[in-house]
Amino acid sequence: MNYIFISPAYPVTCTHFCERLHGLGVNVLGIGDVPYDELNGQLKDVLTEYYYVDTLEDYDLVYRAVGFFIHKYGRIDWLESMNEYWLPSDARLRTDFNISTGTGEDGVWKLVRKSAMKQVFLEAGIPTAPQHMVSDFEAGKAFADKVGYPVIVKPDIGVGANGAMKIETEEELEEFYRELPDVPYVMEQFLSGEICTYDAVIGPDCEPLFESMCTYPSVIDSVQYDENIHYYTTADVPEKLRVLGRKTVKAFGADRRFVHFEFIHLAKAYRGIGKAGDYAVMEVNMRPAGGHDPDMMNYARSADVFRIYAEMVTSGKRISPESGEHFLCAYAARKDGHAFTHTDEEIMERYGGDIVMHEEMPPIDWPSMGRYVYMARFKEKEEMNRYFAFVLG
Repeated sequence: MNYIFISPAYPVTCTHFCERLHGLGVNVLGIGDVPYDELNGQLKDVLTEYYYVDTLEDYDLVYRAVGFFIHKYGRIDWLESMNEYWLPSDARLRTDFNISTGTGEDGVWKLVRKSAMKQVFLEAGIPTAPQHMVSDFEAGKAFADKVGYPVIVKPDIGVGANGAMKIETEEELEEFYRELPDVPYVMEQFLSGEICTYDAVIGPDCEPLFESMCTYPSVIDSVQYDENIHYYTTADVPEKLRVLGRKTVKAFGADRRFVHFEFIHLAKAYRGIGKAGDYAVMEVNMRPAGGHDPDMMNYARSADVFRIYAEMVTSGKRISPESGEHFLCAYAARKDGHAFTHTDEEIMERYGGDIVMHEEMPPIDWPSMGRYVYMARFKEKEEMNRYFAFVLG
């Protein structure tokens, strides 16, 4: 089997996906804009071959790289980047080279445009916030007056919380329109509650082989107001979220891939959406969760999601069992410009037995994921909350 991995050096977890695929006998062929000498040793060991391009933004360069691999290794069975930013390019390459696994160019825009996602949600009867395509101030004001402040504005095509902001007053709305970005934006009713994700490895026929959940505070606030980052992964998915997650998978026909869907766990009732305790979908991401979230799924479930994905690619089913303990896996990350009560040495002295990973994140991730992360796992939520207060207080 020939698997082309676009940008195998980023995100950092791509190395683990490549390693598991290689371990199951797959020819993993990398295309990336990081020079070969700068790849980590583990990645070098598992790539059958690596094709360097000056920039992945140049489609012709990537096209020629795929053509080279086909000429040398034959038909390509799979092509993925595991990166939301490259989804349109991935889809175009699949179409141009007749790669049947994964979304082609004709279906990719419902996966990357938030306005197109919204139509799928509504047609499938999946609870979601009302949305308005940003045009002029008068139309935006009318929408905000109808749903009430605050509202959320975010790029129609965007990665994570980049470019998103919460608008709480008409004055802030006027300011947004005075400096309106030159890319399409959408505006949505703000729904109060925690962000809960449905993360899954999906096999053929849109059936989940692995499911997990992360719970976040407001990601928009952490970026917009430069707040420190904390969130956690649980071993189990609540039944209400599981049902909606699976329904969303089928609505998008998302088979044979890793998915990362974002929901709001409603803190109060919203007419036409749901009552307190229900879930409403925010957006879909047809790739694994970013940063170290896949590692957190492994720590929470004593599993190996990288291998589960590789098993899905090679056999269409899951082979690896789960036999370990379940935990809450906690992520606490510090940003620059904040004062902290406890030093790194004090953190390690108190929680060293619980911490499973600690490292500096790549600079590109600092706004949304923090600069220095401490990841730990616990049995009880109260213990985890004390850990968050100690690390970030």
